Amino acid sequence: MQIDLEQLCADRGLRITEQRRVIARVLSESEDHPDVELLHQRASQVDPKISIATVYRTVRLFEEAGILDRHDFGDGRARYEPAPEAHHDHLIDVETGKVVEFVDPELEALQRQIAEKLGYRLVDHRMELYGVRLDRED
Repeated sequence: MQIDLEQLCADRGLRITEQRRVIARVLSESEDHPDVELLHQRASQVDPKISIATVYRTVRLFEEAGILDRHDFGDGRARYEPAPEAHHDHLIDVETGKVVEFVDPELEALQRQIAEKLGYRLVDHRMELYGVRLDRED
């Protein structure tokens, strides 16, 4: 499901410049989890005047407003996705860097049970699994 970051900006009262609009649209349309450099590359195809500094500032603003999530998938670069309405976890292919989003109700229940067993009520969590494809050629 695609999240409309531009609308979220309006809902949160953020001033939306034309360059922020382009960045929001590119992020909303992304099917992957781009880093700032890739985001800049895509935004520049729409508006060649967008600087990398503008992308960094905009990403920070969106993150502080709670409409963008920042991830570190162990590849040394921050990657971003629109803050999801529904929780999901990530599986990262360590060979290709591909990120697969998934939801597993049994896993969610187990995490709540573990927290309760340890005397806590789970309020949030983030899970990242790292793997290699089973069907890869050796």
